[in-house]
Amino acid sequence: MEMQFGQLYYRGMLRRLLIVCLFLPWPVDGAEAVAPAYVLQLPESIRTVLIAETAAATLHRYTVDDGNLVIGDTQRMSTGQNGVGKVRSGDRRTPLGIYFVVEELDTSNLHEKYGPVAFPLDYPNAWDDARNRSGYGIWIHGVTPGGGTRPERDTDGCIALPNEELLSLKPYLEPLQVPVIVTRELQTVSVQQINETRQLLLTALEDWVDSFRSGDWHRYFSMYAEDFAYRDLDRDEWIAYRLKTAGTRIIEDYSVDDVVLLADPEEDNLYLSRFRQTITESGRILATTKRLYWRKSAAGELQIVAEDNG
Repeated sequence: MEMQFGQLYYRGMLRRLLIVCLFLPWPVDGAEAVAPAYVLQLPESIRTVLIAETAAATLHRYTVDDGNLVIGDTQRMSTGQNGVGKVRSGDRRTPLGIYFVVEELDTSNLHEKYGPVAFPLDYPNAWDDARNRSGYGIWIHGVTPGGGTRPERDTDGCIALPNEELLSLKPYLEPLQVPVIVTRELQTVSVQQINETRQLLLTALEDWVDSFRSGDWHRYFSMYAEDFAYRDLDRDEWIAYRLKTAGTRIIEDYSVDDVVLLADPEEDNLYLSRFRQTITESGRILATTKRLYWRKSAAGELQIVAEDNG
């Protein structure tokens, strides 16, 4: 099966990917320096990261300042009545993992328990789907006006903040840009370890882009794990579908930028790469956000276990 391409050679696209990836959110001078274990790379478009430390009932806001990831402030929060590790709808647990703020909701016509504003998260994501986790409506929201401080475990699975603290956070919660990492306890690792993991992921992502751009389908599909599934398709069904559609497409150009690399807070050796892909096809340009979830094997090999757009 062959795919037709334009004149732009794929190595030029890979150079653009590398240029984007030169943005480092931490200094690299000294292995003793430590940083949150989950944030491996941020593009210049992302200036805020939230880390919800559920054991301490604390929401940490990190900002990028002069290329460094620094703590901005902390907020007291309330989470699910039954703790964390959401599995199914109605279990009143807060999900653990990597999420993004989707939008800002006007709560004026909702129950007063949501406070002055709410920010839905994208639970369940593709990794949650792969683990058959269900449910919906996980928000960062406020509390009943004048109701005082809520207990540490007092929501149906959402993250609730005191209203004044939520409003102070509001300017930073840019939809589709702010990662929200929900973890049990905040973990830090050395900057050297972060840089090593980042480079490993970048190499794998470059190989994925290269194989797609050059139409090397054998190499492309070999990067997907045996247990990979997409929606209701298993790996073999998905490969058959991809090969069928690839034969009908004329890709003139393909580029990747705005690369985010994050480590899952709950599952060791699970990583997320989120990026913007721009495809020029039959004279039309389509830009979408792509997410690939990577799992590292005991041998150190990275394979894709889930993916989605958005």
